[in-house]
Amino acid sequence: MLALYLSLVQPKTIVKTTNAMPVFFIIALLAYLFSLVLIIPGLLQKPNGYRRLALISAIVALICHAIALKYQIFRVGSGQNLTLLNLGSIVSLLICIIMTIVASHGRAWFLLPIVYSFAIINLALASLMPGEFITHLEASLELSIHIGLALLGYATLLIAALYALQLGWLDHKLKNKKLTFIQNMPPLMFIERKMFHITQVGVILLTLTLCTGILYMDNIFSKENIHKAVLSIVAWFVYIVLLWGHYHDGWRGKRVIWFNLIGAFTLTLAYFGNRLLQEIMIY
Repeated sequence: MLALYLSLVQPKTIVKTTNAMPVFFIIALLAYLFSLVLIIPGLLQKPNGYRRLALISAIVALICHAIALKYQIFRVGSGQNLTLLNLGSIVSLLICIIMTIVASHGRAWFLLPIVYSFAIINLALASLMPGEFITHLEASLELSIHIGLALLGYATLLIAALYALQLGWLDHKLKNKKLTFIQNMPPLMFIERKMFHITQVGVILLTLTLCTGILYMDNIFSKENIHKAVLSIVAWFVYIVLLWGHYHDGWRGKRVIWFNLIGAFTLTLAYFGNRLLQEIMIY
C-alpha cells in the first residue's frame, strides 16, 4: 500500500546526486559496528559485561541514523526525497529502535546483529548511491498517516519474520542435537509467543493501512496499481490464516514459520517490487 501512494505521486525529477556522506552517516555506521563488536562475542560464548555499553553505542547510532535520514530526505528545497534506499533506511531505523528497546528489557539480543547489520547496509547504500524521488506528503495529512502506518506495520511484520527465522533455526538445531546452549538463550516457547504477539500488532497496523488506503486513494484499483493492491491484500489474508490456524487449530512448528515468511515476502513485493525495478533501470 505504501508503494501505491508513491506511484501516484509524480516525482519532480529522478537524478543521481553527488553529495558527500554527512558526518552523521559515518558516526551511525561506526556506532552500529561498535555495538556489534560488543554484542557478538557474548552470543557466541558467555555474556560479557559490555551490554550496557553496547546499548549506549546503539542509542548513539539510532540518533545519528535519524539525523542522517532527516538530512537525506529533507535536503531538497521542498518535498521529501523518498528513494527506495531511503525508505529501506527508514524501515531499518524503525526495526532497530523497536529491537533495541526490547533487548534492553529482555532476550532479543540474538536478533540485534541481524538488524544492526541490515541498518549498516542500508545506510551505506543510501550514502554511496544517492538519488532523488521527490514527493509531497505535506499536501495530505490523511496520506501521510497512511504511509506512516504502512512503514510501521511493515517494520513490525519484518520483526515477526526475524523471530520466525530464529524459531526455525533453534528448532532445527535442537532436532539435530547440534545446539550449544548459551546463558540467557531464549526458550522456543518464548520466541514463538513473542512472534505471534508481534504478528498480531503488525496485522492490526496492516489492516489500518489497507483501510486508509481504500478510503483516501481514489485509483487504488486502477490498472497500474492493481497488482500492488492485490499483493497487499494477499499478504493480509496470509497473516489472518496464520493467526486463525494457530489460535483456533493449534498450528505450530514449520507451518507457522513458513506462513510468517511468506506473508513478509508478499508484503515486500507489494511495497517495493515495482519501485525496485524502476530504480534498477535508473542505475
